[in-house]
Amino acid sequence: MREIDIDQTARAVEDGAALIDVRETSEYADGHVPGAVSIPMGLLMSRLDDLDRGAPVHLICASGNRSRAMADALVAQGFDAVNVVGGTTAWIRSGRPVVTGEARQEVAR
Repeated sequence: MREIDIDQTARAVEDGAALIDVRETSEYADGHVPGAVSIPMGLLMSRLDDLDRGAPVHLICASGNRSRAMADALVAQGFDAVNVVGGTTAWIRSGRPVVTGEARQEVAR
């Protein structure tokens, strides 16, 4: 499993990478990275068919702990999973834009 920082994440998202937010739906609604898709960690393994196995899957949570665990689980399933170190907290602290509101749950392919 690879890990990247928020600067690398911002570039990946700009380039169209899939960014999956594994926090709970209420956490996501409180503030998330623009373009991030909400798939809470408890549902991620049941949504593997929604993910593109041919492209890296970037995972983010609040601090990087939950997303690291989910990245490890995806790697075990054959995905190229990437953990965002520092998570949404680091994203917000960097002054980058944040979106609030309902969860987007469709993954762009």
